[in-house]
Amino acid sequence: LKPVWRQRCAAMAKPLGPPRRLLFVGDSLTYYNDLDQHVAAFAQAADAVDGKRLVVDRAVKGGAPLKTLWKKTDARKMIAHNKYDVVILQEDLPETSVKDFQKYAAMFNDHCRATDAKVVLLMTWPYKRLDWIWTEGISEEHQRAAESLGCGVAPAALAWERLEKSHPEINPYSEDEEHPSLAGTYHAAAVVFATLWDRSPVGLAHAGGLDERIAATLQATAWETWQAWQAAPGGEPQAEDPGYASTQGSHRVSSTAGVE
Repeated sequence: LKPVWRQRCAAMAKPLGPPRRLLFVGDSLTYYNDLDQHVAAFAQAADAVDGKRLVVDRAVKGGAPLKTLWKKTDARKMIAHNKYDVVILQEDLPETSVKDFQKYAAMFNDHCRATDAKVVLLMTWPYKRLDWIWTEGISEEHQRAAESLGCGVAPAALAWERLEKSHPEINPYSEDEEHPSLAGTYHAAAVVFATLWDRSPVGLAHAGGLDERIAATLQATAWETWQAWQAAPGGEPQAEDPGYASTQGSHRVSSTAGVE
């Protein structure tokens, strides 16, 4: 990346402020294993909203890229009326084109800006069924969108890549090699938590139904990925980076971390 691009991306990696109203917009990569609720559980464990009520909504549709989510869900209406602090947009980039990703990310971003909501792009992972793009390309396109739109990125795909290199015994994919396993969802949620609050998930009392040792590993690699993204957006491993080896429909769920 050019130095100016890196500088802009580094600025976008800065914390967004403590959000209390979130909307997740995505497909099955978001609603499998309830990624949004794991993010809420991390926030509650960290007391990230200072005992206040955390509202977590979602507008989701199976197999739907942002183009479909824009046209065939209540996402736009929810953004217009619910005063969100942050909208997390999850594109399933293998399911769509780069052109449509950039186009509809921009449309969602403009719609969110009109309501003073910030946008975070949830960078999800590649899979074998649609193998025209892999982690490097997905990362580059999310950087390009973030640089153009001035929004944030939660680099979950890079966290999965880091995990596969440093802890190959933990599989973030489910049996279909496309959707996330529980570990994969938990890992992505830890990255989103770190992105939204700029806080480490390490040591938080939320194992999400996983073995505590596995949860601890996922917390650590999620935080390492977020720190690497802040230092060098794009997630390239650094020499001192310990995480790398050398080689359907819309609905609301409210999570309460105290009394409003």
